[in-house]
Amino acid sequence: MTITQLEYVVAVATYKSFVAAAEKCFVTQPTLSMQIQKLEEELGVKLFDRNKHPVAITAMGAAIVDQARVILAECEKIQELIQDQQNNVMGSFRLAVIPTIAPYILPGLLDGYSRHFPDVKLQVTEMETKQILAALRNNELDAALVSTPLEQNGIKEYPLFTEPFVGYFSEDEPALKKRLISPDDIDLERLWLLNEGHCMRNQVLDLCSDQIQRLQAKKPYHYESSNVETLRKMVDKNKGLTILPELATFEFNENQIERVRYFEDPEPVREISIITNDHFVKLSLLQTLIDEILSLVPEKMRVQKKNRKVLRIQSAKL
Repeated sequence: MTITQLEYVVAVATYKSFVAAAEKCFVTQPTLSMQIQKLEEELGVKLFDRNKHPVAITAMGAAIVDQARVILAECEKIQELIQDQQNNVMGSFRLAVIPTIAPYILPGLLDGYSRHFPDVKLQVTEMETKQILAALRNNELDAALVSTPLEQNGIKEYPLFTEPFVGYFSEDEPALKKRLISPDDIDLERLWLLNEGHCMRNQVLDLCSDQIQRLQAKKPYHYESSNVETLRKMVDKNKGLTILPELATFEFNENQIERVRYFEDPEPVREISIITNDHFVKLSLLQTLIDEILSLVPEKMRVQKKNRKVLRIQSAKL
């Protein structure tokens, strides 16, 4: 049994295809198949059902793949130990960010991180939370920046900051007469929403009402966006209102700022965290990303320093 064979097995289990797994492992498909067959012969069990499309994993194969992931993660710790001892930050890091955070964090993160850590190849993808969780479990990602808590088995959460939600109104909305607003000031018939699949949509519905579909039925047209910036533009051009994360307002012009209203206490907020799977070992790289992200948000939003210190202690024990 070799580490390479375990890598091939995990790749096939992840991509459900010998061809795709070979491409990801940068080997020919016959080479990958031969190595997996040798491992099956050594173990005396079948790991995959090759007669099914996509390739199916056997019950014994699933258990072996789970253990293989642990073994491969432990092997990666050797490189992590070397980097820690030599104080080097290098390698690759695969990060996903949900769309409602990406426009406000990624531009600064990509610029600053590449200057501070030129030896790290940072690969960033926008993904929705459901896709992120699947990718983390399949070891297709190292970490992700998402809204939490998720409370998912096998997923570690590292809270970074809390971000308030604000109301954004067209000029003729009555709520603008108030300094602070409450959920009762959100006219559900005139509210622009993100479409299904976005966690922020669910947070807004929790804040306002679960009857919004019925209440908005009177509109001459119905539109749900996949982009926070589109919601702002819909309010600017088509009246009404929307709920935005505070970071979305930081580049507003003076006129737009005048149409932003914060909520009275208890203020609705979302928690933003870095998440990883249980087998994650690139702790030095993770900490550099955490520090870089925190430098991009106001001090008032950040998790308190004593709690960030706890993050480091906890991550060192993983």
